[in-house]
Amino acid sequence: MSYTGPTDLYIDGEWVAAESNETFTTEDPATEQAYADVAKAAEEDVDSAVSAASEAVDRDGEWRSLDPRERGERLRAMADAIEDRKEEIVRVESRDNGKTPFEATLDVDMVIDTFRYYAGWTDKIQGDEVPVPGNRLNYTVREPVGVTGHVIPWNYPFQLAGRSLAPALACGNTAVLKPSSTTPLSALYFAVAAEEAGLPDGVLNVVPGRGSTAGNRLTEHPDVDHIAFTGSTGVGKGVMERASQNVTGVTLELGGKGPNIVFPDADLEAAAAGCHYGIFMNAGQMCWAGSRLLVHESVHEEVVEQVVERAEGTPLGSGIDDGGRMGPTVSESQQQEVLDYIETGKAEGATVATGGGVPEDKDAGHFVEPTVLTDVTNDMTVAREEIFGPVLSVIEFADQEEAIEIANDSPYGLMAGIWTSDLNTAHGVAEYLDYGMVSINEYPVTQPQTPFGGFKQSGNGREQGTEAIHEYTQTKNVNVNLE
Repeated sequence: MSYTGPTDLYIDGEWVAAESNETFTTEDPATEQAYADVAKAAEEDVDSAVSAASEAVDRDGEWRSLDPRERGERLRAMADAIEDRKEEIVRVESRDNGKTPFEATLDVDMVIDTFRYYAGWTDKIQGDEVPVPGNRLNYTVREPVGVTGHVIPWNYPFQLAGRSLAPALACGNTAVLKPSSTTPLSALYFAVAAEEAGLPDGVLNVVPGRGSTAGNRLTEHPDVDHIAFTGSTGVGKGVMERASQNVTGVTLELGGKGPNIVFPDADLEAAAAGCHYGIFMNAGQMCWAGSRLLVHESVHEEVVEQVVERAEGTPLGSGIDDGGRMGPTVSESQQQEVLDYIETGKAEGATVATGGGVPEDKDAGHFVEPTVLTDVTNDMTVAREEIFGPVLSVIEFADQEEAIEIANDSPYGLMAGIWTSDLNTAHGVAEYLDYGMVSINEYPVTQPQTPFGGFKQSGNGREQGTEAIHEYTQTKNVNVNLE
């Protein structure tokens, strides 16, 4: 089925070609066939989008000065518009990214929930009265930061765009959205939804383009007041460096090397199922993937056996044509990078318990077999670096202290999982894990109302929940001398 959705840039309420009239081609990673030609934004297009967003966020502008309840209604209308096109967006996301319709449906549902959640926040953003000495009135107000730039990765193109757009818009900001050039299509449906919901021109702008041009220009633009970036730690450091030239605030959600810690008293069947899902969903292309499986030595063999059995029983495919439950990696280069990591693991002493290569029954597509590596130690490359593919590294531990030490011995600190039937173990271990998110007896899990973000090189700031309101507003203090 050919793509018939939007392909132009969306700037200041209009669908326009790139200033240069250049386009780029995306492919379906399950078939390796060209899927769509998309307008390729360059620096001048980003400048136009930022200019439109700057005018729209003026203090007397229609969006910022809109009654908060009405702003909430517009966001609910955006959620409704997305829901009306749910099947279409799911199909586009599956074709453009390679994820199965099951996974794409979860993503679209999450965005709908997120917009409705933040629609409820629009009339609840408030400051405080501050008790100060003397005859004074002192209070704070929370104001929009202004123009927000959103640089979105290819692994969750629709969900991660919605995750940062919804709170930014709820707070009265305007936005310029730059999706990945690998998976640009679903982001354009936010513009469709914004039009139908009646957002004023310039409030939401979408500029697909290369990160080296459009992305860099957005993150270094002097008229952008806050950047939300999700992606690799290396690229995130570059974003922070460019933004720092204008002292622009940043929310960074970066890499991860999540450990799932399985204790002997855990429900081992549930743990195996959760650990399987936590690494093989979205073909392992997740910052919060549970890519390290830490198993107590007394149950190591049983847990590995169950995880291997589940991995070998996972149908591979796009899900659209062949009923697959794990799709391909997003590109040929990503596929090769994952395969190279597997070879590195083997060279350093890891054992391939299952998988380890390209499935023999696939004539096309960037597929990698669900892979389980055993005999892994935490100093190996496959245990240290983010593979971003369907590769699980299994590490044994002897006691709780060693499990915590191994889990924390990582440059990352995004999400960790604990599997146990003992409350003391669950809460005690959670306290000592250096991770921004800890999930007990399920993995991974998040909701619009729960903060999402990590420690160490997994980023700074938080998306979702109340914390996102703080990311997209700034505090003003007002002091009144009443004498």
